[in-house]
Amino acid sequence: MNLITSAIGQGLLWALLGLGLYLTFRILNIADMTVEGTFPLGAATAVTAIVHGASPIAAACYAFLAGMLAGLITGLLYTKAKIDSLLAGILTMTAAYSVNLRIMGKSNVSLLGHATLLSGFSGLPQYFDTVSLGLIVIIIVTALIVFFLQTDYGQAFIATGDNPMMARSLGIHTDGMIIVGLAVSNGIVGLCGALIAQSNGYADVNMGIGTIVIALASIIIGEVAFGELTLNQRLIAVTLGSIIYRLILLAVLQLGFSTNDLNLISSIVLAICMMLPQLNNILHIKEPFLKGVKTHD
Repeated sequence: MNLITSAIGQGLLWALLGLGLYLTFRILNIADMTVEGTFPLGAATAVTAIVHGASPIAAACYAFLAGMLAGLITGLLYTKAKIDSLLAGILTMTAAYSVNLRIMGKSNVSLLGHATLLSGFSGLPQYFDTVSLGLIVIIIVTALIVFFLQTDYGQAFIATGDNPMMARSLGIHTDGMIIVGLAVSNGIVGLCGALIAQSNGYADVNMGIGTIVIALASIIIGEVAFGELTLNQRLIAVTLGSIIYRLILLAVLQLGFSTNDLNLISSIVLAICMMLPQLNNILHIKEPFLKGVKTHD
């Protein structure tokens, strides 16, 4: 039972990663690789801030701002320098590695002996501190995203991703929308990095490897499991997809696989989920949970 509780708690914290990527990957239709650098950037910023005396909440805010700065750089490279979005993200991600080393001063920094956000839940049973923190943060962030998307600015943001040419004809500054989207998205990813670092008790310069796969897994599994949903419901599905993904990893590890195989397992799980619509066409399976999954034409 403790392992399941831990998996749920980790799923809630990592769901922020999926929510951040959802804004660019699904709404703006931009493949953003910046997250692989933004995640450890948020972790490095938060851990270093805490070590130097900042409160855990302030450290998380700094991580969010650092993530937004990284997203802003990617957005400017994409919209103003006219660099392909994928390459722009890779450039920022690569630069972030050196920045993270500068921030931490070394490749790994521990939070041993320092208070974290989880310290406020110390009276709860084992792993319930992570679940409680994850629930609070994911509810707040999801509510803010839902509120944002329902505003006129949010509707313009959605229109930019749906049809940029039409959006421009309506007077929407699409470049500005893309820059804001990338900044907010990576800000959320940076916040996720800060929370995971505080949960793990350390930040490592290499902890961003494979995060793009984890984020995509949360999104795809949520779409596969729950099918056709409204936009707001899809945001909730991303969180549930993250929890399901963690439970799948737990089940696989219980079969005897090593933790060194996690990235391999993650890629396999994601590939299987993305192949389900094709398998549906081949095997003529008519399951409702496949209706909402997007496929490549």
